[in-house]
Amino acid sequence: MLRLLSLFRSRPPPFAVRAMSTRTYRDAVDSLNSLQSNAAALELVRASGGRSSAFAIPEMIEYLGVIGYQPADLNAINAIHITGTKGKGSTSAFTESILREAQPHWKTGLYTSPHLVAVRERIRINGKPLSEEDFAKFFFEVWDRIDENKTRVETTPDKPGYFRFMTLVAFHTFLSLKVDVTILEVGVGGTHDSTNIVPKPVVTGITALGIDHVNVLGKTLGEIAWQKGGIFKEGVPAFTVNQPAEGLDVLKQQAKDLKSSEFNVLSTVPGLSDIKLGLAGAHQIQNATLAVHLARSFLQSRGVVSPDELLADSFVEGLEKARWPGRCQTVIDPAFTNTTWYLDGAHTLESLECCIQWFVSPGFGLQVQPRTRVLVFNCTNGRSGSAFLKSMHSHIATQLKLFNADETPPSFFDHVIFCTNVTYADGGFKGDLTTLAIPDADLAELKTQNQLALAWSSLIPTFPSGNIHVLPSIEHAVNLIRRLESGTDPVDVLVAGSLHLVGGVIEVAGLSFSL
Repeated sequence: MLRLLSLFRSRPPPFAVRAMSTRTYRDAVDSLNSLQSNAAALELVRASGGRSSAFAIPEMIEYLGVIGYQPADLNAINAIHITGTKGKGSTSAFTESILREAQPHWKTGLYTSPHLVAVRERIRINGKPLSEEDFAKFFFEVWDRIDENKTRVETTPDKPGYFRFMTLVAFHTFLSLKVDVTILEVGVGGTHDSTNIVPKPVVTGITALGIDHVNVLGKTLGEIAWQKGGIFKEGVPAFTVNQPAEGLDVLKQQAKDLKSSEFNVLSTVPGLSDIKLGLAGAHQIQNATLAVHLARSFLQSRGVVSPDELLADSFVEGLEKARWPGRCQTVIDPAFTNTTWYLDGAHTLESLECCIQWFVSPGFGLQVQPRTRVLVFNCTNGRSGSAFLKSMHSHIATQLKLFNADETPPSFFDHVIFCTNVTYADGGFKGDLTTLAIPDADLAELKTQNQLALAWSSLIPTFPSGNIHVLPSIEHAVNLIRRLESGTDPVDVLVAGSLHLVGGVIEVAGLSFSL
């Protein structure tokens, strides 16, 4: 408490007007990338058991004070705070779209992560990413304020890390533009997340708690639920989709301990399954259910929607018009119209199951006309790529049986490509897609990609070895697909396993203007 009081006593004056003519969006991206932790630093954090998380909120509040705000100021952004282990981005997109349709005269803010192609996608106003000019303006206002005010605790780093800094930029943007509502997606966890410094959001919501995260993170479902439930606030309604018993019990206790005004476990909204949702996949019904209740609760808090009205016409329009690129998304290649890209950043066992249910179904990956099917896949170092591929293969079999398809799982894909998330063939990244989190040795030896190739060969011994490709960059992968397009059959490409991979494919294949 003394730490924070000393900070607020020295609160700096409001932002000064600065000349920004020589500081571009590219300058902002380069500066932001300088805040990334490299692979070695991330490994140290993992080895420490994440003990630094105890300082996350106090340090974030310090940085907030340095740029000219107190936590109470953040209540003005009117936040709908959303977390979960899967579906939180889709839920955020649905919620924002509903509110934009329900109140078209409002100014909506949306903060999400990660981005696909451009970092400015993370901060959206009325559904659109900030312009490069506005992003650079707000970015450097925050950057300069932190540079100019060093009055903070000695142990606090001079600059926050990448995600913390982006969160500060988002808060500054939404406050400066005076948004009417902000949909605020948690980055990681909840309790210690950088977004969790808004004292009183309007409503909070939790999407599905994925069992896969239990295995990957080495935590119990109860521990994960406790983290997620950390976004609950006194006097604020809390909503969740139905969860496994262990997780639900913890969420109930969190809601009680943190004094939520109400705790609601949601059932599917009647009539929702009859709506053609703007986001594909059967799993989106659950995300849309939560979005409907979050939007309804927010509007009721503003006296807009009557208590007995659940699916107003504007809600239906919002659900139908919602867009969230890179999640179960179909894109016809604008230059090579014989090629269709199926993009899904699925990166857990459960999300990959949803991905396969979507892709291996009529009208998508299952077509009457013969196709050349290609899988482009990568996964984060440390995740069990073998388990991912095995699960995908199993669910392909289930889907083929479900639709009585005259195909077998081993021959479903004609080619599989395992490539890194490096954007270009020369080893470089697009600025917005730069990552320092991949160990240099892993990249040089294509360690993860070779492990995936070996796992695929072991899983399907009959698969032609010449059709298993290990490639050093996304550009290499796209070039190979371009060569496959010279055949007579249409080419269907499923890209999955990583949002960073999907973003790189969008960039290299020239799909950006199709999103």
